[in-house]
Amino acid sequence: MLERSSEIIVDATGPAADAIAAHVERLVTEKVASRIAAQDATVWGEAAREEAAQRLGWVDLHRTSRSLVGEVETLADRHRGHDRVVLCGMGGSSLAPEVVTATAGRELVVCDSSDPQMVRTALGTPEDLARTVVVVSSKSGSTAETDSQRRAFVAALEAAGLDPADHVVVVTDPGSPLDEEARASGWAVVNADPEVGGRYSALTAFGLVPSGLAGVDVEALLDEAEAVADVLAEDEAGNPALRLGAVLAGLEGTRRDVLVVSDAGTSIRGLGDWAEQLVAESTGKQGTGVLPVVDLLSTQGGEPLSHRLADLPDVTVARVIGDEVDERDDWFAGDDLQPVDAENPAAVVNVGGSLGGQFLLWETATAVAGYLLGINPFDQPDVESAKKAARQQMSGGAGGSSEPALVASEVEVRAEGGFLGDAASVQQAVDALLAQVGPSGYLAVMAYVDRWQHGDEAAAVQAALTAATGRPVTVGFGPRFLHSTGQFHKGGPADGVYLQVTRAVPEGADLEVPGRDFTFGELIAAQAAGDAQVLAEHGRPVLRLHALSDAGYTAVLQALTAGCGQDGRRGNEA
Repeated sequence: MLERSSEIIVDATGPAADAIAAHVERLVTEKVASRIAAQDATVWGEAAREEAAQRLGWVDLHRTSRSLVGEVETLADRHRGHDRVVLCGMGGSSLAPEVVTATAGRELVVCDSSDPQMVRTALGTPEDLARTVVVVSSKSGSTAETDSQRRAFVAALEAAGLDPADHVVVVTDPGSPLDEEARASGWAVVNADPEVGGRYSALTAFGLVPSGLAGVDVEALLDEAEAVADVLAEDEAGNPALRLGAVLAGLEGTRRDVLVVSDAGTSIRGLGDWAEQLVAESTGKQGTGVLPVVDLLSTQGGEPLSHRLADLPDVTVARVIGDEVDERDDWFAGDDLQPVDAENPAAVVNVGGSLGGQFLLWETATAVAGYLLGINPFDQPDVESAKKAARQQMSGGAGGSSEPALVASEVEVRAEGGFLGDAASVQQAVDALLAQVGPSGYLAVMAYVDRWQHGDEAAAVQAALTAATGRPVTVGFGPRFLHSTGQFHKGGPADGVYLQVTRAVPEGADLEVPGRDFTFGELIAAQAAGDAQVLAEHGRPVLRLHALSDAGYTAVLQALTAGCGQDGRRGNEA
């Protein structure tokens, strides 16, 4: 049955509709929606109460962020001559404004990497810097990537004879170390709501400041959220947030814990990437959670990943459309996703509405799913463990990278988990890892490379490896994904298999981090090694492919994409 409010739609079929039928009545009876809207920190139990009490400011942002509109307009007027906006931030600090600006057709350079080439590209030329406003976004300022990026930009501005105070805008929590340093340096500072966590911060200063500087009407975004806020707070069976939250949680005993998100054919651009970090980081803990898989294929005109995975018993497909939904009633049918076996229909949830409305919808639904799953949606214990391991790698405390099991085609191959066997080539090592993917498992490709240079390769990798395994495949760029699916990898169900791709920095191409005793190349290498270390400590199979040259990287890419026929088998098995 199609359920519409005036601004938002959640329509489900198959097992997704069954989950709604199973959960929503209880959610209504227990007044979960109105309690969340009232910022009741007891919703998720006593163990989560203290943290929840400090993380529920997001429910009112459509009202409390109104004061930012004028502040953003003043900043935009001040930087009217700066037509290039660069955002230095990680996780929720970067993903939300990336979606907002892409949807609005505005340019925003999102520098969310430690890769030296990507940072160098973001810096640009002295001429680029002269027309650039740099937004540095971090709740504390202590995030290693953002701190290093800030240092690089300040040094580059000074080297170009430019005053950083004329080009830098800082978004941070009030009283944070970054807040104090920025004000002492004379930089513009906008304080964010300290009672909102990063992944729920789309409508705080973290989302609004860079978007507004890039030319987006941020007041309209708040209007869109406000238009649905009352509906999402209602203890009613038709509440879209309760319906979507029920779908995310699934049914006990037959839980569908993989969510394939597709936003192809909609005016909203990249919502899947933002929803990925929200859902994965909020639910992936205590051995449970929902794994979001962004459908990269559908965005490049290929056969949607959802078509290949919809008939798996643990997969739900979420299809997103913007506020053109009234013109697309046929989109809700879902017939193209139904398997031949009518007794086992696909689980499909269709989500329609404006971007601002969908931000609030998905945030509320994720909090509802946390309630049903019995977990705290606001903590992220395993994100911190990866950061600690990276710091140990930087100091040498973790012993650095192990010796490679083999070197072939200018690729160093390392493996954690004892699965490599007698593999003697990159292809054989990849095949040995794929054999570890179980009937309820997934494969995560973790690429610590320049996302701008290699981003177009991700869809082909996802397609080939999905065909090879018959299971969901995620592709994340490091260290970006560490602030999203990285939490799920360690804290979620123990059925993941991990393939890490890194590459050596060419001689003379590394970039110093000003004021630090390490380079960006050393930082990203430590982050990759630290993440692999933590995964191994959790007993997860990890294959590490380190390309020593361009030829080595090409060999890695060929091993990941070549040899899959129409039957989905690898060439050496066919």
